[in-house]
Amino acid sequence: MFPHYAATIVGVYRELAPPPDLAAHVACVWTSVSRGGAIFPDGCADIVWRGDGLVIAGPATRPVDHAVAPGVPVFGVRFRLGAAGAALGLPAEELTDETVPLTDVWGDLDERVAEGGPAALVEAVRARVREAPLDPLTRAAALGMARPDARVSELGPSLGVSERQLRRRFADAVGYGPKTLGRVLRFQRFLALAASGDDLAWLALAAGYADQAHLTRECRRLAGRTPAELVASGAAAAGERLGAALASRPAGAGGYGSR
Repeated sequence: MFPHYAATIVGVYRELAPPPDLAAHVACVWTSVSRGGAIFPDGCADIVWRGDGLVIAGPATRPVDHAVAPGVPVFGVRFRLGAAGAALGLPAEELTDETVPLTDVWGDLDERVAEGGPAALVEAVRARVREAPLDPLTRAAALGMARPDARVSELGPSLGVSERQLRRRFADAVGYGPKTLGRVLRFQRFLALAASGDDLAWLALAAGYADQAHLTRECRRLAGRTPAELVASGAAAAGERLGAALASRPAGAGGYGSR
């Protein structure tokens, strides 16, 4: 079902849909070849084979050094928004902005995955997460934060919980609070829309920022780069593919294509 990682074409990033029995927890299985550089926040946590071992790439709030030399075949499993805590078996906030050897959490699977590639990693994930209970309320709230007009003050009451309860459940399931997730998803929405090549001022509006200055501040905070630098580098949207929820546009901001 899954191509062996050594067959991945240099420079090509590919995503594969998860097996149906893992779809509630897993957003995708992916293969690539390292190009070095930084990884930007996308709201998700991954288990990644980096050529010499497996690591958990926790939910990020800032750019994270790839720490893999260019040209090394890499692959991984990406968990859905709000599924990281249940899937990995510990509060997701313990992994925020961290890269942790999987051995520390699940035991040593490196030899098995080195031999079997992505298929072996999927089997290891299946053994751990298939029966792991998800928090449906947090999942619904996480998807709600993907909307450009999302408001945390309205989200909790609409789901029957207080803001404090919502923050606690987000810490366990997502790794940080709903406001931070909203900022990360808005940033990813900008990257998705930026593929259209439109003017930055209009892209800021389309992505849900107050203005271009707001977009610039957030890009520096989350990615360490300006919007223009991100566009010039070809930075692409990542994380769980949320379709219309991530690429939706406010009225009057027509003309922007999605990825």
